[in-house]
Amino acid sequence: QAHLVESGGGLVQAGGSLRLSCAASGRTFSIANMAWFRQAPGKERTFVASISRGRGITYYTDSVKGRFSISSEDASNTVFLQMNNLKPEDTAVYYCAMLTGYCTVTSCQDRRLYTSWGQGTQVTVSS
Repeated sequence: QAHLVESGGGLVQAGGSLRLSCAASGRTFSIANMAWFRQAPGKERTFVASISRGRGITYYTDSVKGRFSISSEDASNTVFLQMNNLKPEDTAVYYCAMLTGYCTVTSCQDRRLYTSWGQGTQVTVSS
């Protein structure tokens, strides 16, 4: 399995921006898809965005479309999440995850398929 480490979280006012990074190490050759999930206090962990390695196919949950952008730098095994126009409801712990196989628009959103997870980074958006 790969080891994932997130960074870039913090406190920002509504309307502001943050850029999250996730660096993968270890068995990175097995990574086919990487994604961001988030978990707000007392709620389930939910899908935010995903990107397929080498193909660049991206998926987003509806609530972040037009505001968030996922990208990757395959050479360094790093995935990014650019978050613009942040809203208080975006407040959550954001987790990076990896999948060893490619996925569809439906299966990419299933957290049960992801085999490695980072420790999470807190994003807090104040109103």
